[in-house]
Amino acid sequence: MTVFNQNLFKRSILLLVLVLSFSSFSQKKKENPKFKVIAFYTAKNDQAHISFVHEANKYFPKLAVENHFQYDSTSNWDNLNAKFLAKYQVVLFLDTRPEKKEQREAFQKYMENGGGFIGFHFSAFALNDSSYNQDWNWYHNTFLGSGEYGSNTWKPTSAVLRVENQHPVTKNLPKTFASAPNEWYRWSNDLTKNPDIEILLAIDESSFPLGTGPKAHEIWHSGYYPVVWTNKKYKMLYVNMGHNDIDYEGGTNKTLSYTFENKTQSQLILNALLWLGNSKKK
Repeated sequence: MTVFNQNLFKRSILLLVLVLSFSSFSQKKKENPKFKVIAFYTAKNDQAHISFVHEANKYFPKLAVENHFQYDSTSNWDNLNAKFLAKYQVVLFLDTRPEKKEQREAFQKYMENGGGFIGFHFSAFALNDSSYNQDWNWYHNTFLGSGEYGSNTWKPTSAVLRVENQHPVTKNLPKTFASAPNEWYRWSNDLTKNPDIEILLAIDESSFPLGTGPKAHEIWHSGYYPVVWTNKKYKMLYVNMGHNDIDYEGGTNKTLSYTFENKTQSQLILNALLWLGNSKKK
């Protein structure tokens, strides 16, 4: 091999190494998620909640790929500890809440240290003399601000929701929009009187009467009902949605509606994840 050919060969090898190194760096950079999300769930009670959890665990991984974040989920609530939570920027409660003292303490510290949180539907439920007693004052009264569960509409019904305040979560949302069918909750505390709470969405008056019964109290005819809000002292959001319509009456338990099929509602959730995942600690 001539000197010229040797130099050309060496240059080719060097160029190949540089290309491969750059390709490896680019791939590694591309694969690094912008932030990490961990969802906790139970999925054992109420087919409507179970259906939503299964839907969420199919929907969020696709959303994560499209928006360059990592989504993990677990039904092991013992993972709610400082070491495990340190790997994640956002925590989701898809259906229930932690019940053990050490799990609750770990979650409170995580939030007080700037962690992000979205709670869906039943994750805020608390009612004394039920399976979910109001025995966690910080979570229900201080953090969520809602207190105990008061009542709900039935059957799951679409509502017209109204944007109450401009916020990164409500960015590019229309002033009003029709939601996916849902069971809507009323709470014991008046969120409008809590200075820490910023209500982002509420049920619009055009929704009334809301619900179909058969019981009279399951149909709402008037009132003010917040459905999405944040506590300004924390990086958090509560979303009342998360209850799919189920064929209970027909006895098939088949899912009749899906929460994330509603594009506007799903945009709100994506906005919330990006806001929480990309924002700095408070």
